[in-house]
Amino acid sequence: MVIKRLLIFTLITLFISTFAFAQEKKDNNPSFKFTKEQPVQQMKPKKPLRIKVHRNSKGEYSWDITGDNVDEIIKADTRLKKLLKIE
Repeated sequence: MVIKRLLIFTLITLFISTFAFAQEKKDNNPSFKFTKEQPVQQMKPKKPLRIKVHRNSKGEYSWDITGDNVDEIIKADTRLKKLLKIE
């Protein structure tokens, strides 16, 4: 009878200690919930176009457009032509 009690006590203690170590190991595993966050990238603001409008003695307009983006320069040129009704 004493041997049965000792055996049951040993098995229960072994089961509890195994469960406790497994739970502790699971909590300390850093790859279990590992996510890499992407840093926030700063966006550079667009440089504005520089437009210099000139008017000659005949009343005709001309302009100089400078900037980094070619598409924006073309859009500004066509808009100026439309506004000033130059063909």
